[in-house]
Amino acid sequence: MWLTVFVLLVSLRESEEAQRRRCVYLARAHNARHMEEAGNVSGAVHHCARTLCCMGSFFLGDGHPVPDLLGCNVVEMECPETSCFSSEQDRNFTNCVCNTDFCNGNFTWVAPPSPSTASPGVSSLYILVIPLAVFLMVFCFYIITRYTQFLNTSVTKPPPDCDRMVTSQCSCHRSESPDLSLASIELHQVVGQGHFASVWRACLHGAPVVVKVFSAHYTPEFQREREVYSLPLLDHAGVVRFLGAGRGWPAGDGFLVLELAVHGSLRSFLCWTSSSWACCVKLIQSLSQGLAFLHSDLHRNGMHKPAVSHGDLSSSNVVVRADGSCALCDFGCSTILRCPDAMGWQQHRHLSQVRAQVGTLCYLPPEILEGFVNLGNSRYLMQGDVYALGLLLWEVWTRCAELSAGTSVSEYRVPYEAELGMNPSREDLVSFVSERRERPTVPEEWGQHYQGFYTIREVLEDCWDQDPEARLTAQCAADRLATLLP
Repeated sequence: MWLTVFVLLVSLRESEEAQRRRCVYLARAHNARHMEEAGNVSGAVHHCARTLCCMGSFFLGDGHPVPDLLGCNVVEMECPETSCFSSEQDRNFTNCVCNTDFCNGNFTWVAPPSPSTASPGVSSLYILVIPLAVFLMVFCFYIITRYTQFLNTSVTKPPPDCDRMVTSQCSCHRSESPDLSLASIELHQVVGQGHFASVWRACLHGAPVVVKVFSAHYTPEFQREREVYSLPLLDHAGVVRFLGAGRGWPAGDGFLVLELAVHGSLRSFLCWTSSSWACCVKLIQSLSQGLAFLHSDLHRNGMHKPAVSHGDLSSSNVVVRADGSCALCDFGCSTILRCPDAMGWQQHRHLSQVRAQVGTLCYLPPEILEGFVNLGNSRYLMQGDVYALGLLLWEVWTRCAELSAGTSVSEYRVPYEAELGMNPSREDLVSFVSERRERPTVPEEWGQHYQGFYTIREVLEDCWDQDPEARLTAQCAADRLATLLP
């Protein structure tokens, strides 16, 4: 009798094991722990613990699906389909769920129907609408052309020379404002000393400001930073407000006058202050929005702001205002991109190659640490800024009280200080960041702290990915961070 009961129990267990869903498994490192909660993993097979559904997430590159995440569905849900297919996409991704073993390994992408497959009624509607739309487009083009001709009757078009200080649809720069008079500036005290310049707290016409005075040996850096601040359409809350510039400073050369941020640099702010979650959200949202604006290419009212890569983004080159928002500054290593003048663009490429080695070492991305940057593609320069943005987000979140898991907030550290010390060499960073592909330590809790659809860990890893082309853009990072609730 006992033997019979034992045989029945074994049979029931084998039947239960047989009913468990088996799915094809594929996951990146940052998703692996999350997926393992759905069941045991054996090689490329995922044995579902509590669901009968397999899932797949696919990246649509050039319209062709590439697996990004495969396995058992983490959330229990209805999945009536026996095969894995989809005809909908969110940005560049699409998803499917299905209810048979290994069904997620055979994905069918059904592209949205083209107009040629529309119903006869819809086709008839197109026949009526398209001629009307063409007529309206021609009419609008005619009106715009006549209006442009009218505006240009009193304007002499300048030659398309990127180095001319003119304001036109094809200009990279705006007319520089006249030099400020030294007599209008009242110096108070030195508040900072950098490699290129010293920073003074001062007054301009009675209002508190910051004056950045460049040494005589660093005239090119002064001219470069003034050039960035002088771009049209650069007025944005995420960029320090430029008040003017001048030449002929005693014991120096050029100087810039900028708005005063009462909390100083982000590094000093984090060093002395731990913050609430709401304060951290304001810091990182304003920071990411400022970088997204800097990278943007704007055409408005006959003026053009080209994209700009910062080139030396660090917590020392970001300031914190009285309201707790961040602003970008220190553009001495920046590069203006997409200049319409071919000769100007070649000059910018040459300067970029030099500046790529100048930024703050611990914030340099792997491709620049190794001396490999595709300067023919401006995206590489901007994606280097996104890598540094990921490190800045990490710095801010390490000083967040709510993320300290009931313990005291850890002391402020710059990226890689805990692993490599205060002043790591380039060789140390190449070994740690490029060859070993290590990053600053991320607490386990951050991988479970969901904000919207993403965890804090996922946002960081998508910013500082080893592959520049796999990183988020600055705008995408800003969009993700905009979903954070204070």
